[in-house]
Amino acid sequence: MFTDAFMLRALLAAVFLGPVCGLLGVFVTARRLAFFSDTVAHSALAGVAFGLWLGASDPTVAMLIVSLAVAFLLLWLRRHTELLTDTLLALLLSTSVALGVVVFSQLKGYRGEIERYLFGDILSVGSSDLMIAGGVSVGITFLLLHWFNSLTLITAHEDLAHVSGIPVRWIDLGFTLALTLIVTLAIRLVGIILVTSLLVIPAATARNLSQNLRQQTISAWLVGLASAVGGTMASYGLNFPCGPSIVLVCATFFLISLLIRKMHSGSHELEAP
Repeated sequence: MFTDAFMLRALLAAVFLGPVCGLLGVFVTARRLAFFSDTVAHSALAGVAFGLWLGASDPTVAMLIVSLAVAFLLLWLRRHTELLTDTLLALLLSTSVALGVVVFSQLKGYRGEIERYLFGDILSVGSSDLMIAGGVSVGITFLLLHWFNSLTLITAHEDLAHVSGIPVRWIDLGFTLALTLIVTLAIRLVGIILVTSLLVIPAATARNLSQNLRQQTISAWLVGLASAVGGTMASYGLNFPCGPSIVLVCATFFLISLLIRKMHSGSHELEAP
């Protein structure tokens, strides 16, 4: 396993992207942005289609441009319309997917590419992809730690954050950019359909095991790392698809956390007078 260059690149990509997905997921779940990340991920399908239509050998840049456009269009619509956020998300998700399918229908011989981006293909990660993933992951981790107290206050009480002098709008923009970048890169890990699970499940697992937000961020980081690396290794050994393998490992950790939480609650009930 460790003598194959493609497998080493896949494991490094998992090390870079899994933990930062878990870390971001803590704030995604706390701020109820899971549907937002799902919309950004599905909009990447249109980016893949446009990239291939324009003749790009690697449509990652096109994916990123379209995903960012959808993310910032959502922010603009939230500020300039009276529609609810979930309505806007449903509108943008369905429109971008429909656009991507229409463009793909005009392309011939790209069925394999569609499946690759829908379900992930971490084993095809190249050296340049690895460098981008590493740089983005380190940068976003640094920003999240730098903004930790501000993001915590914004998540708990946005009006109080405004009063406290925190630049809420700029931090929201930065968080949106970070989330869009990671979602787009993580598509290579687990695919468009499953990418939201890499944000949500480690955070949910960490919440079962933690008593405060700091513990939750550390636990989510570790669960994201273990899930990404464990799922990649399991897919190689068992000859399973990599993306679904990572998600199944995530789900296994979540079930274990539920059992631990249940056992912990049961022991407290026994100790109660």
